[in-house]
Amino acid sequence: MGRKAKHEDHINHEAWAIPYGDLVTLLLAFFVVMYAVSSINEGKMRVLSDAMVVAFGGPPRMIQPIEIGDLAPRRAIRESSLDLMSITRPIPHPAGLQADMPMARLPPQRSTQNAAHPELVELGADLERKLAHLVEEGAVRVHNGRDWLEVEIQADILFTSGSAELTPPAREVIAEISTVLAQFLYPLRIEGHTDNLPIRTVRFPSNWELSAARAASVVHMLRGGGVQPERMTVAGFGEFRPLESNATLEGRNRNRRVTIVVLADENVAPPQPGARA
Repeated sequence: MGRKAKHEDHINHEAWAIPYGDLVTLLLAFFVVMYAVSSINEGKMRVLSDAMVVAFGGPPRMIQPIEIGDLAPRRAIRESSLDLMSITRPIPHPAGLQADMPMARLPPQRSTQNAAHPELVELGADLERKLAHLVEEGAVRVHNGRDWLEVEIQADILFTSGSAELTPPAREVIAEISTVLAQFLYPLRIEGHTDNLPIRTVRFPSNWELSAARAASVVHMLRGGGVQPERMTVAGFGEFRPLESNATLEGRNRNRRVTIVVLADENVAPPQPGARA
């Protein structure tokens, strides 16, 4: 009986691929870990930065810590940085004011050149003469500043309730005003204001749209009376610039108005609504 043939063991020539794959996987994991470690945590960096600033005597960005020892060196460094802090300090915004509260009558900014403008005084006097009957009734008010003039017209004599269409008597009033304003070349800002009673129609979803549309109606009428359109801008403030409290009927009547602000110069800041000289 013959011997069985002895089978030769086959050598796996690709065995190296297993440790190579493990090595590549480990390298990939290593680089992922290194990348994660190298990423900067912004929050931690800010904490570290604040700690370093405080440690070296700079102005802290948190509650002032209790200082122990000689304060002179650190105080000198802190005082040297106050100018930079004042530049970056945010300006408070009067967002907390309620629309129902009357707005503070802040004085307007004044120009340093040509502070006296006798032509504005003459313009205001001319308007008061032409609208004397309305001025006596309180429907029109003329306020003179050093470099601005404000003509306040009650909206009740210009428009019907909830409308931006000028009534026929209102057109006569605006025509009188335009004949005076057309003689001068001062910039004009026409402002629309309402009370706080809400409006919600297809054309006027809110008092903003109503106030802007009313101011625009006056602008178109002034242009038809000869006032150059490039001199005029329109602003709609809605109920957010009241002169009186909206809690009373009289206050709401006063707050519904169109104001024509005449500026002595384009570089002069317009007065705050309701500001007086």
